[in-house]
Amino acid sequence: MSIEQKFAPTITNEQTATLPAIRFEGEVQIVDTEQGLIEACAYLSQHSVIGFDTETRPSFKAGVTNRVALIQLSTSERCYLIRLCRMRLGRELQRLLENPNIKKVGADVAGDIRSLNQLRHLRAAGFIDLQSIAPQWGIEEKSLRKLSAIVLGKRVSKAQRLSNWEAAQFTEQQISYAATDAWVCLEILSALESTPKVNPEPAKPTAEKIDPKPAEQPEPKQDKEAKGKSRRRPFRRRKTQNKKQNTETKE
Repeated sequence: MSIEQKFAPTITNEQTATLPAIRFEGEVQIVDTEQGLIEACAYLSQHSVIGFDTETRPSFKAGVTNRVALIQLSTSERCYLIRLCRMRLGRELQRLLENPNIKKVGADVAGDIRSLNQLRHLRAAGFIDLQSIAPQWGIEEKSLRKLSAIVLGKRVSKAQRLSNWEAAQFTEQQISYAATDAWVCLEILSALESTPKVNPEPAKPTAEKIDPKPAEQPEPKQDKEAKGKSRRRPFRRRKTQNKKQNTETKE
C-alpha cells in the first residue's frame, strides 16, 4: 500500500515569501569565555538532540574566505551563540561535537564540519543533515529556508546572513537570526519524524557489524597473467644471450 506524500517536493521563492516568519522565542546566551563554554556544554550534554549551525563573516573578495566566527547550538528552550572568533574551540565543545549519543541536527552539515576542522581537528559524530534525509519524505529542496517553508509552513528570514559575524557586539537582528537557524532545525526534524516516510532508506549495518579490517581481495586473473609474462620475458633474453656467448667461445 502506497503512503500519501504529505509534503510538497518543491516551493518557489514567491510562495515562500508569502508565509509567516518563524522566530526562536526562547532564551539566548552569548558565550565568549572559557567558563561560559564549560557551562554551555554541560547544559547541552544533558539533551539527546540539539540544533546546530555556524556563521562566518562574509568575504567579498574572490578566493578569500574567513574562518568560522560563530557556532549555534540550541535546545527547544535555550540557544547558545558561541563566539569562536573570540575564543578557541575548547575540549568541552570538541567532546560534544564528537559524541555519537548526542544528535546534532543541521543543514549542509558537511560544509559546517569542514569549516570547523580549520579551527580544530574533529572526529564529528552524531550529526543529522536535513538535506540528506528530506528526500525520504519526498522533499527535493535543500536550503533551510525552503525546508522550513515546506515542512513547517513558515519562513526563515535570511536578511542577516551576510552581516558581520565578527562584530564587537551583535545586533538584536543578528541574535534572533542566529538562534532561529539552529533551533528551527529541531522543529523541522520533529515534524518530519512524526510523518510517515514515502521513500524509506534501506537498512544499514551497524558499526559493530562492519569489519574494520576487510579481507584482502584475490588478485585478478589478468594481473597474474601479466605478472607471469613479465617474468618469462627476461628469462628468454638471458637464454639467448647465454647461447650467443657459448657460440663465440666455440669459435
